[in-house]
Amino acid sequence: MPVIGRLFSAAAAALLLAPAALPAQGPPAPPATGLLHFTIDTVHSSVSFKVRHLGVSWVAGIFHSFSGSFDFDSANLERSGVTARIATASIDTDNERRDGDLKQNYLVVDSFPEMTFTSRRVERAGATHLRVIGDLTLHGVTRPVTLETELTGFVTMRGQSAGQPVVRKVAAFTATTTISRRAFGITINPLADGLALVGDEVRITIEIEARATLPAASASP
Repeated sequence: MPVIGRLFSAAAAALLLAPAALPAQGPPAPPATGLLHFTIDTVHSSVSFKVRHLGVSWVAGIFHSFSGSFDFDSANLERSGVTARIATASIDTDNERRDGDLKQNYLVVDSFPEMTFTSRRVERAGATHLRVIGDLTLHGVTRPVTLETELTGFVTMRGQSAGQPVVRKVAAFTATTTISRRAFGITINPLADGLALVGDEVRITIEIEARATLPAASASP
């Protein structure tokens, strides 16, 4: 067989034997496992925010102390719900003087030590996208807030607890929302040369890893 013919035959064989390309896939949707109660794993979660400074740059911060739990049923979202609490005094923008100002004059942590969120309903907005609508209470004011929530992972782990086999369902979510601080009564507005030192719009990002534990005998694989 001529050289060109042998090369063509080898190339054709390689194409026939090569595995078909798989389409790109996003995070798997959670299996239908019924209603599960999750507790937020704060070691692997975070609550962060950013706000404009002088209208041109962003200053970011986090809250170190928070807790929460949620019920989740992927097949019946009307049974799902979220509650969360954040200690306002745990705010940290990596600047002690600024943090003191935020605690005393903006969040007024002595009078309002917590902000809370309680969901009213959960809607499906895509295969892995949920819309969590609820009430945020901040600075003594309660306003409706929508968390745009993306499921980033859902895994099952098997182990032992008190000598008994258990199954741990681990779910991870990223939730984002934007609020107006003035809508929550935080109206302080110091200026520098006519420019606002602290913007009104606060962008919030919540990264959550949460776990549900149940006896191995009662859990689906």
